[in-house]
Amino acid sequence: MSIFPKISLKPDVNEYLRRVFLNKEVLATVGHQEAEGRFQKLLTCLSHPPSYTCVRASTHLTSLEEIRHKLAKELRKQQMGSSSAEEDALQILPHPQIPDVLLLPVDGPRPVKQLSSEVVVGAQCGNAVLRGAHVFAPGILASPKYMKAGDAVSVFSDLEGKCTRGATSFQGMKVFVGNGVAEMDRFSLFCTDEPAKGIGVRMVEPLYQSPSFDGVLPNLLFLQNLPSVVVGHVLGPCPGEHILDMCAAPGGKTCHIAALMGDQGEVVALDRIKNKIDRIRQNAKMLHLRSIKAFCFNSTQAVSSDAAQGNEGPPFPPESFDRVLLDAPCSGLGQRPNMANNWSLKEICSYQPLQRKLFHAAVRLLKRGGVLVYSTCTVTLAENEEQVAWALDAFPCLTLQPQEPHIGAQGMQGAGLTPEQLRLLQRFSPELSWSQTQTTAPLPCRASGDTIGFFIAKFLKN
Repeated sequence: MSIFPKISLKPDVNEYLRRVFLNKEVLATVGHQEAEGRFQKLLTCLSHPPSYTCVRASTHLTSLEEIRHKLAKELRKQQMGSSSAEEDALQILPHPQIPDVLLLPVDGPRPVKQLSSEVVVGAQCGNAVLRGAHVFAPGILASPKYMKAGDAVSVFSDLEGKCTRGATSFQGMKVFVGNGVAEMDRFSLFCTDEPAKGIGVRMVEPLYQSPSFDGVLPNLLFLQNLPSVVVGHVLGPCPGEHILDMCAAPGGKTCHIAALMGDQGEVVALDRIKNKIDRIRQNAKMLHLRSIKAFCFNSTQAVSSDAAQGNEGPPFPPESFDRVLLDAPCSGLGQRPNMANNWSLKEICSYQPLQRKLFHAAVRLLKRGGVLVYSTCTVTLAENEEQVAWALDAFPCLTLQPQEPHIGAQGMQGAGLTPEQLRLLQRFSPELSWSQTQTTAPLPCRASGDTIGFFIAKFLKN
């Protein structure tokens, strides 16, 4: 059910995306009406959350069934005070094709009545609430003048980023995301020397109800979008291999690679930002993974000019790695839920050159006979299929490979790739299944289509 407006984009960004989805190749295949319909569905579904929560289970530590049992126990603790009917309705389902994934249905949109007291939060915070989070203090922009801890409040998300921090009310574009109970008073939020931390509003009637995973089995579960889990399986790591994750933060894919290897071998994780490297190390420690080595380093410069260099860390000699994951920085236009994106067209289009620099380094660092997986969480041709066409032309040593599992759609037309090449690509296109996901089809049937927008290409270096 559609209850939010379509994602809010700057007019030139909206027109740019429209041209992508109505390019000549697509129009020649499906016609104008179908192409326009798909584009409008994309704008709608991007503002809504998927119909399920996906968690990756640490099956390197124990079985999926044991983790499922422990999770059910923890979630029933959260439901203390709920009716037995609600408890009996609790579903935790394995994905039919991904052996380390559990799916939990999201209940929504629910009929929640708005209250007179309003708290306004930033767009990112509002998106997190729609995925099951409480409102943390740094995300709160405005609150009633005399708000006290314990007050019941309605939570609204600021769509355009125009709410002034500390305001007592806001009349700009905003959307209702649910009701909660204030955990802090207004003074604690806005009038102290130290920035407020912790939960500011505990959500009790969210518009979309899904379990809170805050502190729930942290060493056995990792919240991760389904396509991001698929990436690790497509890479296909084997025990004893030397693998590079070029843009690794916050470490979800890095840890998954290490787990799939049985923690045997070495996974090198690189990222440019120091505190993100600390996060990767924390996640690895929490998940009991010792094969991960994380370094703060710019991956575009990760190839050493000295082929005999023997340092443990970057830069590395050419052909150092059996497999390379390039989960590239991108415009992120596939993320859900996302009710507003205020980026300029220049910002949206700025990633292609950086992605190509990273690609050059990735190919040089990969051994002959090695596998390179390229992925993004965006929906543009320029960052996805066009990059594949460019890579195949720029690096004759690369060939596209089949992906396993392949649960998304094939690549989008418009970059001049052949039908055979498009079939080897994997594009998660929520707009193609948007109508189906609004039905009562079983969750496992919906899960593979009702995802974030995502793209995966797999190459072999000959």
